[in-house]
Amino acid sequence: MTDEGREPRVPLGIAEVLGTSMVPTLLHGDQLLVHYGAELRVGDVAVLRHPLQQDLLIVKRLMELRESGWWVLGDNGDDEVVDSRAFGAVPVELVLGRVRGRYRPMTAGRRRTVGYLASWLVSSVRPVLSDRSVSRRLRAR
Repeated sequence: MTDEGREPRVPLGIAEVLGTSMVPTLLHGDQLLVHYGAELRVGDVAVLRHPLQQDLLIVKRLMELRESGWWVLGDNGDDEVVDSRAFGAVPVELVLGRVRGRYRPMTAGRRRTVGYLASWLVSSVRPVLSDRSVSRRLRAR
C-alpha cells in the first residue's frame, strides 16, 4: 500500500492498494478513500502502519480488539500471510483510519463518454463496508 507517508492534515485521504492480501474486497491497484481518525469497529477495513516496519502502510480487516491491540487479517486466505498471524496484534496507535470506499482507476487513453463514465461509476466505485459476520465467526471458532 502506498501513501505519502505523512500524518494527514484533513480527515480524508487517498491510498493505493498494492498486492492481493485483501482480495476479493480490494484488488491490486484500487484507490481507497481513507477516513483518518474514524471510530473503528470489529469488521472494518483499516489502514495501519506495519508494526515491524512503520514506514510501510498496510490495509487489513479489524478482527478483534485485544489488550495488546487490534488483531488484523487479510481477506485473501490464499495469499502470503502478512497480518497478525505473522506479527501479532497491532498497537491501537498504529491504526490510522477506516477505509470508507474504493474505486478502480479509469482505463488510460479511453474516451470519456457519458456511457463510459456511467459504466465506470456503476462497476468501479463502491463503499467498503464492515463485515458484520466477523464477530459471529470469532465466537464460532
